[in-house]
Amino acid sequence: MMIQDAVSFVEYWRGVRQRTRRLLPLVPPDRLEWAPGPDRWTFGDLFRHLGAIERWMYAETVQGRPSRYPGHGLELGAGFDGVATYLDRMHDESCAIFGGLSPERLAGKSTTPAGAPITTYKWLRAMVEHEAHHRGQVHLMLGLLGVRAPQIFGLTEEEVRARSAGA
Repeated sequence: MMIQDAVSFVEYWRGVRQRTRRLLPLVPPDRLEWAPGPDRWTFGDLFRHLGAIERWMYAETVQGRPSRYPGHGLELGAGFDGVATYLDRMHDESCAIFGGLSPERLAGKSTTPAGAPITTYKWLRAMVEHEAHHRGQVHLMLGLLGVRAPQIFGLTEEEVRARSAGA
C-alpha cells in the first residue's frame, strides 16, 4: 500500500496512536517505572520511547534530516503527567510534520539511522509496525500485573470465534 495523501495518513496514524495512548491510564501509578525483569524497559520507558522515536527519528528523517533520537530516559518526562504530556506533545509535533509532506516527498527517499535509503511512505509504514510492536509489549506487561486492557478492536478472541461461521 502506497501512502499518497499525507492528510489521510495523519488521520489514520492518530487512530493508531490513540489505541496505544488509551493504555497509559491503565498503568498503576506505582508501576509506571516497573520493568518485568532486569534490563527490560518500564512502562514509562516504552511510552517515552514511542514519543521520542516518532518525533526525533521518523519525523526528522522524513524531512530529509538525520535522526535526533534522544533515548527514553526520565529526563523526557517523569511521573504519569510528565510521560503523558511528552507523548502527546511529540505526537502533535510529528503529525504537523507528517501532514505537510507532499506526494513527491512521500514517494521520494528518506534515510534511516543505519544509512539505508527507503521510500518515505514505506518508512512511515515501518513506524506503524514499530508502534504495534511496543503496544503489544504494553499489553503483555499490563497482563503480568493483572490489569485487563481493552481489546484493540472491541472483541476478544473468544467473541470472534463465537460469532464466526461454523463455530
